[in-house]
Amino acid sequence: MAYEFERKQRITVLGGGPGGYEAALAGAQLGAEVTLVERAGVGGSAVLTDVVPSKTLIATAEATNAVGEAADLGVQFFSRTEEGRAVRPEITVNLAAVNARLLRLARQQSEDMKSQLIKAGVKVITGEGRLDGPNRVVVSTGKGKSAVDFDECDADTIVVSVGARPRILDTAKPDGERILTWTQLYALQEVPEHLIVVGSGVTGAEFASAYRALGAEVTLISSRDQVLPGEDADAARVIEDVFKRNGMTVLSKSRADSVTRTKTGVVATLSDGRTVEGSHCLMAVGSLPNTEDIGLREAGVQLTESGHIRVNRVARTSVPSIYAAGDCSDFLPLASVASMQGRTAVFHAMGDAVNPTELRNVTSNIFTQPEIATVGWSQKQIEDGIAQGDIYKLPLASNPRAKMMGIKDGFVKLFARTGSGTVIGGVIVAPHASELILPVSLAVEHRLTVDQLARAFSVYPSLTGSITDAARAMHIVN
Repeated sequence: MAYEFERKQRITVLGGGPGGYEAALAGAQLGAEVTLVERAGVGGSAVLTDVVPSKTLIATAEATNAVGEAADLGVQFFSRTEEGRAVRPEITVNLAAVNARLLRLARQQSEDMKSQLIKAGVKVITGEGRLDGPNRVVVSTGKGKSAVDFDECDADTIVVSVGARPRILDTAKPDGERILTWTQLYALQEVPEHLIVVGSGVTGAEFASAYRALGAEVTLISSRDQVLPGEDADAARVIEDVFKRNGMTVLSKSRADSVTRTKTGVVATLSDGRTVEGSHCLMAVGSLPNTEDIGLREAGVQLTESGHIRVNRVARTSVPSIYAAGDCSDFLPLASVASMQGRTAVFHAMGDAVNPTELRNVTSNIFTQPEIATVGWSQKQIEDGIAQGDIYKLPLASNPRAKMMGIKDGFVKLFARTGSGTVIGGVIVAPHASELILPVSLAVEHRLTVDQLARAFSVYPSLTGSITDAARAMHIVN
């Protein structure tokens, strides 16, 4: 008797960043035959050159700040000279050691992720991949001397997760020594004497904050009225005030036309003719998707004018068999969103239960000092009439735990639907706001009211107490 066995569904994932990694794991979990193609290392740029190393650097900056501010809490550091005289030591940062550590952690994270994939049964191929139609990926593995060795992967479903790269300006081309992208910072052996940061978006603000804490003189060039354009205005104002108070120079409404090397450093020329001289320059002027020359248009995949892949809320492209996740798509460029897209894509492709990604439920965080965490509708959307809501803002300085910790800057802000009191968004500016935002995210995700949020027991004293206090202040009278 002949038996017919149903063939496993074949999934090929192009790119091993957060979206590709999660897509591969989800496919293996559901019993598919999964192949993942990655050219640099599992984890992609998020792990190797972006999120993991940058947040590790920021953790060092936070530690530096904590030591410097310890005196406010009554903690003092002294060393003794040979004569026995007490002197206060200087806080120094060994940047070479810091960068060696963060790159080591990034590599280890990448290896751990690769091991997880292999353990789950995913075939991992190292090489350059491109689409050869809607159901095939061709990989140049480069095993031979002329790099002509190829693998071919036929697939029922393809997930494209090829990420993005720093945007390069012709008038400020990085050289990896003095003019740098955020992927090149980790080759520095010493803290820059004077770092010029061009671009005051999330990347620019995070690195400006970190390097100022590490001891560099920092000049932040912002083309907008204030730093972090597009973010909550109150939050951006707090961050800019902190930047200036910490000695950073912020040049608002200023555009850098060019950045060139000098004998001893760099010079940035602004559009109004002014110049800024420094030892190094970080170019943080956005990113571009890695979607060129990988066969997308030939396969029928629609792209935006910027080259991003158009996807719907289940990460599907214009071609039914092809999905896209992460910074190469036209969705929100966050690692957490990429991961969710990767899982959602595979669940949808294999007919499993799936919840389309709702951008209004996405939590994001900016790792400045203090951090900014947001979720849901924004205050501007409420003020513009796009959403109907009430706004309540509670300064963090009124929180008893914040007083104990010496925290002076920051706030908790909640947005609740007018009438029903349903929590529709929030902003937290505080140390480790990325951890504090979760209760607000849960409230938004599960449509809790401010009264339901207020009834949750927060520890006394705690910073999360400000969340329940703000919710209590927005009580809906029945």
